[in-house]
Amino acid sequence: MDAHTAQRREILKIGYLLNTYPVTSATFIRREIEALEARGVEIKRFSVRRWEQDLVDPRDIAERDKTEYVLSGNAPQVIRSFLKELVTNPVGIGRAIAPLRGLMKGTGEVIRPLAYLLEAAHLKQRCAAQEIRHLHCHFGSNAPAVAMLTRVLGGPSYSFTAHGPDEFVAPEQNRFDLKMRHAAFAIAITHYARMQIIRWAGIEHRDKVHVAHCGLDLTEFVPTDVPANAQELICVGRLCPQKGQTLIPEAIAPLVGEFPDLKVVLIGEGETRPLIESEIKRLGLENNIELTGWMANKEVLERLKKGRALLLPSFAEGLPIVIMESLALGRPAISTYIAGIPELLDRECGWIIPASSVEDLRKAIRDVMMSSPIQLTRLGREGRRRIEEGHTIEQLAEQLHIQFESALTGAT
Repeated sequence: MDAHTAQRREILKIGYLLNTYPVTSATFIRREIEALEARGVEIKRFSVRRWEQDLVDPRDIAERDKTEYVLSGNAPQVIRSFLKELVTNPVGIGRAIAPLRGLMKGTGEVIRPLAYLLEAAHLKQRCAAQEIRHLHCHFGSNAPAVAMLTRVLGGPSYSFTAHGPDEFVAPEQNRFDLKMRHAAFAIAITHYARMQIIRWAGIEHRDKVHVAHCGLDLTEFVPTDVPANAQELICVGRLCPQKGQTLIPEAIAPLVGEFPDLKVVLIGEGETRPLIESEIKRLGLENNIELTGWMANKEVLERLKKGRALLLPSFAEGLPIVIMESLALGRPAISTYIAGIPELLDRECGWIIPASSVEDLRKAIRDVMMSSPIQLTRLGREGRRRIEEGHTIEQLAEQLHIQFESALTGAT
């Protein structure tokens, strides 16, 4: 890296715009920001709204104190900012009409896109005041819509990272064609996600969509051998239909006679908890399934290290961070043939099964329980190798750094 590049990197200033931040399930965004800051990038955190649930991780709580909220508790100032923009920037307001109509057409709504425009006016002024020349968003829905309108008003360039699955459930509503037309670039966390963006944005935007895997700080993930007495399978994630946890009681019920010490630990909270609890009671599995609620990230990692394997029978995903975390710790994983999961997980480092199949889920769990700790450790070591090869936070930060610099120099 020459002296000119080094100097430019020292003064690179980026805004991160999220719809809701921080949230318990988005530690990967915090890691990404911290890794960029470690490279000398100055990051200003913006979030449209505050997460209303309690945060349990001290690092997430610290992130909340660093975040400026565009809308939460700030609606009067947002309105004032928009009125100022009407008076001082009528040309920009005029430019925003066409993409605003495009967003309305996509969502079938009027109020929400208009709210995006008000937020964009405020964000443009806040970025100008803090000399922020580029915004980066996570997820392809609300936040990049606000960033796009901010850009059209005359604000900073922008980019976004698409994860899935939610962005691709109703892609017409998210108007990837509009967002990619105005964006400097987009990041897809998997080749599957890149394909989806190109599919819905148009092939003409192919060269602006780059694959960059989410990354882990491997200093936080020291791999260990699977303990000889480990009997737990660990499932981490929001308790919701997309994660498939409701299948677990039915899957393990016939196995507890053969493996009486088998235990599945569900870490997370969500709307399907009552249904899961009902199934546990119906099948008499109170000693075999534990629901812990959310835990701090450090506690989650400790539970993974004590377990035999990760269990994630999802119906809809992008590429779950917890699979990466499990493999980084040397624990194999059971998950499903969906979205980007097969790009990382296969029979060399775990079990991959059809989504929704209780029979295949049961067979995979039985295989895990029948496998020796030595066999499980061998799978885990291959998983760790894959994370080291393509899923470190340093690799991600380097890729993003290059893209941010290119966006700011116009070399996208």
